[in-house]
Amino acid sequence: MAVGVFDLFSVGIGPSSSHTVGPMRAAAVFSDELKDLHVLERVAALQVHLYGSLAATGRGHGTLTAVLLGLEGYQPEHVLPDEVEDRLASIAETGTLHLAGAADPAVGVRLPYREADIVLHPLTVLPRHTNGLKLSVTDTTGNVLHAATFFSVGGGFIVREGEEDAAQKELDESKKELPLPFRTAAELLGHCRATSLGISDVMRVNEQDSHTEEDIRKGLLHIWSVMEGCVNASLRREGVLPGGLKVRRRAPAWHQRLLKEDKGQDPKYWQEWVNLIALAVNEENASGGRVVTAPTNGAAGIIPAVLYYALHYAPGMDLATPADRDDMVVKFLLAAGAVGVLYKEQASISGAEVGCQGEVGSASSMAAAGLAEVLGGTPGQVENAAEIAMEHNLGLTCDPIGGLVQVPCIERNAIAAAKAINAAKMALWGDGTHRVSLDEVIVTMRETGKDMSSKYKETAMGGLAVNVVEC
Repeated sequence: MAVGVFDLFSVGIGPSSSHTVGPMRAAAVFSDELKDLHVLERVAALQVHLYGSLAATGRGHGTLTAVLLGLEGYQPEHVLPDEVEDRLASIAETGTLHLAGAADPAVGVRLPYREADIVLHPLTVLPRHTNGLKLSVTDTTGNVLHAATFFSVGGGFIVREGEEDAAQKELDESKKELPLPFRTAAELLGHCRATSLGISDVMRVNEQDSHTEEDIRKGLLHIWSVMEGCVNASLRREGVLPGGLKVRRRAPAWHQRLLKEDKGQDPKYWQEWVNLIALAVNEENASGGRVVTAPTNGAAGIIPAVLYYALHYAPGMDLATPADRDDMVVKFLLAAGAVGVLYKEQASISGAEVGCQGEVGSASSMAAAGLAEVLGGTPGQVENAAEIAMEHNLGLTCDPIGGLVQVPCIERNAIAAAKAINAAKMALWGDGTHRVSLDEVIVTMRETGKDMSSKYKETAMGGLAVNVVEC
């Protein structure tokens, strides 16, 4: 299927879309296949091999536990953080994995599980993508009953080895069937000129090919409610983030200070609120909480923070009723989603593939487009806002300390949110014409990612990951 807004904005758990959500989905697919192939009852042992970035930073990113939960049949869209903790505690206590048992305990098979059943290959990169995982199960005689290799390609998206060409062909065919198909910003702007529609409207028309108008609205408002819920959950937490770095949670204390100092939504505090929202979301993500990939978990705080700005500080906006506010949310997310499609189609949103420019950079660009759209920007101004935001995130490395999505990831979201707001404001002061196109910047981001040393692409082998003492 063509990439849509609900692919780019999906509910999952932290701390990483590529290292947690994607591997969980892959393992869950594998688990379902065991049932479909009618071999589940014959399974006596399993083994998982993680390659490249999944192995190098998998422990800090929750990859190992995500795979276990996926094998049990849990899906990132539905599993709750409390369930995660309960199941991991049970596996650790009993040394037993309930293979495919999440949906129906009577169907699942209980297998002995040892830490050695997951083998890490941090220096081995499979040809298709640096985030590779192989899963296999055997019977009592050691015969392989089923095996599969998946790649987690960013944003929770997964691809099976051997089906890459078929998947791309299916994507291309499904795009042709869309009312207003686009792969580049030039094509997107061409549709806007031909139809006199805005960027969010073009995205809406395409979404209506597979969803009703009511379902689109309901689904996007649900996405926003999960984002808000993520913030609220984070503001109730205290102490330090898990993982050993002893990073202090700042969002709750900042929130209390803002409530005392800003008693009437004073515009002079807009950036403090934007910072708060971004930090709160990413602290919750770092805790393994429920978040929205936007378009990834590592960049999950940027779009909620900028959308919060739009709802509370957008100049000249009449948001007198809840319906007005809902309209803005839907329009913002559709425009942001349209730009997200461009990055997914032409480049990558995977930090392990192109560095953090593909995660935080893409999210900042999407947020800038959403803000420019709801502030009344023309399609040219919206495209310009997205271009400005990415242009000034080019070359951003992915080098988290300790393999944890905490430093520099959490603050980086707040900085990128402010960049997105500034990019939108700059674009709206222009007339939409500009020297560098969004397509040119996206291609540049892709090529920069290819040229970037693997040390700076989520491998914990360079940058802050090696130059900062963890303890």
